[in-house]
Amino acid sequence: MSIAPRSGGSRKPKGKKGPQKGSGGQGRKALHGRGPTPKAEDRVYHKAHRAKQLAERSAAKRPGGAARPASRADRRAKSIEETVSGRNPVVEALRAGIPAKSLHVSVRVEMDDRVREALRLCAEQGVPVLENTKPELDRLSGEAVHQGLVLQIPPYEYADAVETAREALEKWDKAYMRTAPLLIALDGITDPRNLGAIIRSGSAFDADGVIVPARRSVGMTATAWRTSAGAAARVPVAQAGNLNTTLAELHRMGYFVLGLDGGGDVSLPGLPLATEPLVLVVGAEGKGLSRLVREHCQQIVSIPISSSMESLNASMAVGISLYEIAVQRGTGRGAAE
Repeated sequence: MSIAPRSGGSRKPKGKKGPQKGSGGQGRKALHGRGPTPKAEDRVYHKAHRAKQLAERSAAKRPGGAARPASRADRRAKSIEETVSGRNPVVEALRAGIPAKSLHVSVRVEMDDRVREALRLCAEQGVPVLENTKPELDRLSGEAVHQGLVLQIPPYEYADAVETAREALEKWDKAYMRTAPLLIALDGITDPRNLGAIIRSGSAFDADGVIVPARRSVGMTATAWRTSAGAAARVPVAQAGNLNTTLAELHRMGYFVLGLDGGGDVSLPGLPLATEPLVLVVGAEGKGLSRLVREHCQQIVSIPISSSMESLNASMAVGISLYEIAVQRGTGRGAAE
């Protein structure tokens, strides 16, 4: 008895050879993978690639400067864009001359003397004024109380610490400066009010710059700008990728690194190295200088204070030290007038 084949069924022809339908080997190639993921700075569509190009162009413009790739510290060289919210803070920021990007004003804002002064200062300083809805101002201010005014502050353009020190030394060597270069370095300070006050003292006593570490340190915020009372426009703030490495490099360059700390080996009055190129390093109140930073200091300088007082505020200690250095250099007369 024969069995009839089922209708609709398909049978593979026997003995048929030749090309078969398949992936063309693509599946086999996929097993090898695409290789390591390129770095962000090597991907032309990534913003890090643009930052790398700008860094290479900047390095090429420097005399004898070889182009170098943008490091992580270079990409962090700008602080995060921030805002100042509220009528009084906005007016104070504009009075202090903080370089503002734009002023955002609420639609149908209730006018008072502070709003009028803010608008007047923006007109005088060329700051654009934009109208926004309340939800938009809430977003810009991070839900802070803005009272209808939000001031946008652009990222601070930090100088390079080593370049700042080298330029100051070259000016002194060429007799473009009356006194030896004087820099202030901050170790572990996180309060922007301290930074602003230190910049203000530096401006009063002819400091050539302030150095802040790129990590775990205060940056140039709106609070620092306001506390400096406009001095931040005159004293450059430079950033160091690694403070210890930078201090070692500055010493090789010809600077003496002096650390401010209690129980130092040198007392401040009559500082012997006052007329030399100096880097004055100050630590946070209470903590003082870190161990590694102390190792990079040629001298640890202490300020004599009453035994009942544990330590001085960082900005106060810097101000006292800068005054003594100015006296030793012959530039401190009338500084407190």
